[in-house]
Amino acid sequence: MTSLGAGLALTAAWNAAVFFALWRLSLRLRNASIVDVYWGPGFAAIAAIAWLVSPASGRGTLLLGMTALWGLRLGGYLAWRNRGRGEDPRYAAMRRRHGERFGRVSAYSVFALQALLMWIVSLPVQAALLQPAGAPLGALDAFGLGLWATGLYFEAVGDWQLARFKADPANQGRVMDGGLWRYTRHPNYFGDALAWWGLFAVAASTPAGRWTLPSPLLMSFLLMRVSGVPLLERALLRTRPGYRDYAARTSRFLPWPPRRDALR
Repeated sequence: MTSLGAGLALTAAWNAAVFFALWRLSLRLRNASIVDVYWGPGFAAIAAIAWLVSPASGRGTLLLGMTALWGLRLGGYLAWRNRGRGEDPRYAAMRRRHGERFGRVSAYSVFALQALLMWIVSLPVQAALLQPAGAPLGALDAFGLGLWATGLYFEAVGDWQLARFKADPANQGRVMDGGLWRYTRHPNYFGDALAWWGLFAVAASTPAGRWTLPSPLLMSFLLMRVSGVPLLERALLRTRPGYRDYAARTSRFLPWPPRRDALR
C-alpha cells in the first residue's frame, strides 16, 4: 500500500512529466491547443495511477470510473471539435504578442499552470483512492454520484446541442438559446462544476477526502470567474449582436427559467 504522501508525489511527478512532453510537442507543432484536449484525459490518468498503487475498494473503483468517463468524454469532444481548426485564438494571440518568447512564456503560463491546477483540482479523487479507509458505500456516495451524473448530463447534452446548432449554416452569427441553453448561458461549465462537486461528495466519505474541499471550490471559481464564463462572454458580446439580449433574460450559470420581463 502506497502512503498518501508517496502517492501524491508519484502523481505530481507523472503530471509534470506529461505536461513537459506536451509543451515540447506543442513547440514542434506550433499549436498550444493540444493542452486543452489533454485537460479531461489528464484527470483520468491521475486517477488511474492513484488507483493502481492503492488497495482495491468499491469507492475507489467508483471514483476511477466517474473520473475516467468525465475526462475521456471531454477530451474526445474537444479533439473532435478542434480538428482542422488550427491553434485556439487565445494562444494565437499570445503567440503574436510574445513573438519568439512565446515558447518560454507558454511553458509556465499555459502548461505548468494547467498541470498545477489539474493536480490540485483532482485532490479529492487522489486522497480518497490513496487513503481509502472510510465508511462502506452509502447515502453520501449516492448523493455524489447523482450530482456527478447530473453534471455530466448538462455538460454532454449542452455540448451536443451547441454542436448541432453550429452545424446548421442558417444559424451562423445567431445565439444558441434553445434546449439547456434556454435555462443557463453555460450548461457545459455548470455541468463541469457540478461533476466535480459530485466527485468531492464521494471522496468526502473517506477521512482524507474530507479535507479537499478547496479543490471543487477552485474548479468552480475558475469556471465562473477566471478562464470559463468571463473569457467566453467577453468574446460573445463582441461577436454576437444578439448575445446581450440573450444574457439579459438567461441565468448566467445556475439553470433557471428565463426572465419574463426580459422577454417582453
